[in-house]
Amino acid sequence: MAKKGNNLDLAPSRREKMGIGQIILAIILLAYTLFCFLPVVLVFVASVTDEKYITQHGFSFIPRQFSTAGFDSVLRYGTQLAKSYGVTIFVTVIGTFAGLLFMSMFAYAISRRDFRLSRFLSIYLLIPMLFNGGTLSGYIVFTSYYHLKDNLLLLILPLCVSTMNVIILRTYIVNSIPSELMEAAKIDGAGEYRTFFQVTLPLLKPSLAAVGFMMATAYWNDWQNALLYITSDAKKPLQLLLINIQKSIEFLLNNSNVPASARAAMGGTIPQYSATMATVVVVIAPIMVIYPFFQKYFIKGLTVGSVKG
Repeated sequence: MAKKGNNLDLAPSRREKMGIGQIILAIILLAYTLFCFLPVVLVFVASVTDEKYITQHGFSFIPRQFSTAGFDSVLRYGTQLAKSYGVTIFVTVIGTFAGLLFMSMFAYAISRRDFRLSRFLSIYLLIPMLFNGGTLSGYIVFTSYYHLKDNLLLLILPLCVSTMNVIILRTYIVNSIPSELMEAAKIDGAGEYRTFFQVTLPLLKPSLAAVGFMMATAYWNDWQNALLYITSDAKKPLQLLLINIQKSIEFLLNNSNVPASARAAMGGTIPQYSATMATVVVVIAPIMVIYPFFQKYFIKGLTVGSVKG
């Protein structure tokens, strides 16, 4: 009876320790969240701060002198900005859906143990992750052999399939989708395509949402491929346009031979820092708006697929 009483006495202390540990962990995570969020706040504040104030006093988390000159310098490219937004949205949507379709089919194929080529395809998938031909060889192949110079396909295809994303999808299929469902579908006479599209793909939605968000972010932020392959203004994505805007501002600031009319078109003063922050806001704002809607799927897709049920 004494031992039982001692156990009962120890239980509250253990609960108290667990409660204190959770409080400490929550404080650490809250501090880390604020540490990561402060640069975002600084970007938004600097984008609406007067350029003269930033030059004289530096950046501040509290806006002292409000000004929209930075956004005005970016929004001055109204028509081209709208076209670039359209190109970026098109590439992001088409690339994400195409990539999810190809990678989920690939993951389904290598997850089937009775498929003879699953081991070969798994090794074949890992080769590009370990060995890369480089940018120059890729440029020669895409432009000289595939003749895709200034083609939107070059903004979609290079990011369409990722080894790590295929591994995430394959792990989710193996660990979270019962093999009995596939066997039952096979007994009922369903082929591989029907089994994939009607049984596996609907159960793969959480993982597809997680991978899809990562792919969409990669497509949205990609500018290297556009810099290499896109030449016409009508096909420039948003990121490349904003880089060109930033280079134009730097050219006006560093070149003393720039006519006064060009400086007058910028409002007399050229907002270097506020314009830079405004371009960042234009890029990250859509992703920040969309992310809360995908957060629950993002977390579930990454955690459920990594734990075997």
